[in-house]
Amino acid sequence: MSGGRAVVIDGNTLDPTLQAFTTSLRLTGLTGLVLDDDAALSRRLFESLVPLSGPPVPVDVAEMSIPGPAGPIRMRHYRPAEAGAPALVYFHGGGWVLGSLDSYDPVARILCRNAGVQVFSVDYRLAPEHPAPAASDDCLAAFRWVVEHAEELGVAPERIAVGGDSAGGALAASVAQLTRSDPIGPVMQLLIYPVTDIRTPTRSRTLFDAGFVLGGHDLDWFGDQYLGTSMPADDPRVSPARATDLSGLPPALVVTAGFDPLRDEGNAYAAALADAGVAVDLREMTAMTHGFINFDGLGGGSSTCIEELTSALRAHVRRG
Repeated sequence: MSGGRAVVIDGNTLDPTLQAFTTSLRLTGLTGLVLDDDAALSRRLFESLVPLSGPPVPVDVAEMSIPGPAGPIRMRHYRPAEAGAPALVYFHGGGWVLGSLDSYDPVARILCRNAGVQVFSVDYRLAPEHPAPAASDDCLAAFRWVVEHAEELGVAPERIAVGGDSAGGALAASVAQLTRSDPIGPVMQLLIYPVTDIRTPTRSRTLFDAGFVLGGHDLDWFGDQYLGTSMPADDPRVSPARATDLSGLPPALVVTAGFDPLRDEGNAYAAALADAGVAVDLREMTAMTHGFINFDGLGGGSSTCIEELTSALRAHVRRG
């Protein structure tokens, strides 16, 4: 199915399992996550990929509703066996348009079990119905609510991290910046192949424009939907790398993928954080595509990289 010949780009060799997977996507005509520039249709496609995450691992889960800036925000609380475990407030990916508590339920369970953290998965508002800064406002409110109610939730307020993947990584980076002067901010930030500059032209965006799960058209279309007509692309709430000062931010675990259009901006943001004096652990998963956190069910390199990511997360939240 993969053609038998290894895929090598920019010195990186694509994981064979992901090579077969991306080949199968191309054979069905899928070169990205956006279908016909239709949000509803693209959301259905995204939700249909949930089985790729593998069967849900058993952890304790509770549904929650918390107050938000524009009404209630749904949230799910995942608890590991360890009482009083550190917490991670997590924002799902999907270009600010796709994704849900359900599509990220397997991911939240994996993070909870493997990293031994309580996970608060946030159902923030999506574009285009709710353009920027709606998602950022919801995520900021959710993090602050968890800190404020930490004692009743069974977690020490100074042991709460913030994290997300792709657009969720941008939201996590934004929350880390916006809470810099809060009495209690995140103990660390987990940024999995984050969007850091919504309109930046990079070499990786050109190299992986199509055929590797997330495409260039996807990025352009997602950006249009989220920015709407009033949010400038250089606002740090949508482009965290555009912040004028990155000093004083919490330690960052930054994970990038070698076959991802977002690779270069994630690596550049990690370097910028380090230059600003922030403690950074950059993990470059060179054989991976965008979205590998959702592909544990495929096995192969995706599962190996998820194990490395969650092991690093476990170490960092406890060190903090």
